[in-house]
Amino acid sequence: MKIQVGVIFGGKSVEHEVSIISGLQAFAALDRKKYDAIPVYISKQGLYYTGPDFGDIANYRDLPALLGAGTQIILTRENGRVALLRHPAKRIGNNVVGYLDVVIPVVHGTNVEDGTLQGFLESLGLAYTGPDVLSSAICMDKAVSKTLLQSANIPVLPALAVNNFDWNERPDDEVAQLEAEFSYPMIIKPVNLGSSVGISKAQTQAQLRRALDNSFKYAARALVEPSLVNLREINCAVLGDTEVARPSLCEEPIGGDEILSYQDKYLSSDKKTGGMSTAKRVIPADLTAELRDLVTELAVRTFQTLGCRGVARVDFLLDTDTGNLYVNEINPSPGSLAFYLWEPAGLGFSGLLDNMLALAFKRQRERRTLQFTYDTNILSGVMLGGKTGKMDGGSSGKPQAAGAKEK
Repeated sequence: MKIQVGVIFGGKSVEHEVSIISGLQAFAALDRKKYDAIPVYISKQGLYYTGPDFGDIANYRDLPALLGAGTQIILTRENGRVALLRHPAKRIGNNVVGYLDVVIPVVHGTNVEDGTLQGFLESLGLAYTGPDVLSSAICMDKAVSKTLLQSANIPVLPALAVNNFDWNERPDDEVAQLEAEFSYPMIIKPVNLGSSVGISKAQTQAQLRRALDNSFKYAARALVEPSLVNLREINCAVLGDTEVARPSLCEEPIGGDEILSYQDKYLSSDKKTGGMSTAKRVIPADLTAELRDLVTELAVRTFQTLGCRGVARVDFLLDTDTGNLYVNEINPSPGSLAFYLWEPAGLGFSGLLDNMLALAFKRQRERRTLQFTYDTNILSGVMLGGKTGKMDGGSSGKPQAAGAKEK
């Protein structure tokens, strides 16, 4: 019997469309001799759908028609497996649309890539690829991940986080603090988004204010960093987990700006469904052996420090004036799953997905060795008394003094 693999994409995220492209690339690449692939689309309203039409990118040009032809579902456990149930349910007949053994969440951005979806999958007891809840949340929070990387002596640019409340209450104070810390130009970005959404460069105070206003459209916190005047971007993917991980080839993206924009990454290609795989880049990047070794070493260290699993892409900034290399950010679910960084080295997209699924099942086996319940009779003699909620029976509900002996 083939393994039932759900490919989840979409979601309530500004990176919704990018996730559709990446998800359908993975859906097409799954080896049909080993797996039954099931597309699971999450709408911008957070509703789940499936059906054969959801596997074709052309159908997303008319989304209302696609949703009408599909089946809205909910995921739940039934008979020891995770079932896709028709929702709303039919009064007569079977409402089980299918079953899932494992899922590949090819999702980008808030509400999906940040641990939210991973927590839901954990509650179902469903195996899934990629990082777990904690690692997903850490990787998506640029301020938190930067702090953890600094503690591991991994080089990152200095940064200050600004929250929306402080910006609304005392913008002049926030600007003064930023100008005291950094010289212009500065880079301003939402703290928990990817795909270059909401990122701006500020050369003046007026631009800084506009950039922060723009960033707060997408997130409650913004990260402000100094901008390198002369830089190269170098990216490297990593495959594995905290025990064993290996780096891909390195790439150098080529864009119209010093920092690649959303347009550079996704809208400048002639191919309509290429995603990140058709953006302009040099693979392998033209690096000295010493610099290449440093990039790959730091990529693996970053991946494992942040507790990643599956495949992630680590993005670097190289200051060409000083030669200093900095980890810019990590993408726990990179566009196109970064398959284009593995193919030139002989690992095709199907093989990459095989590796990711093997790691998902490995984590599931590890979790099954853990104990998640604790047998106790603590509730056997407890009664909640009246509206006050006082406990009768086993306890008076009154706290005991430290060191007091229970009678």
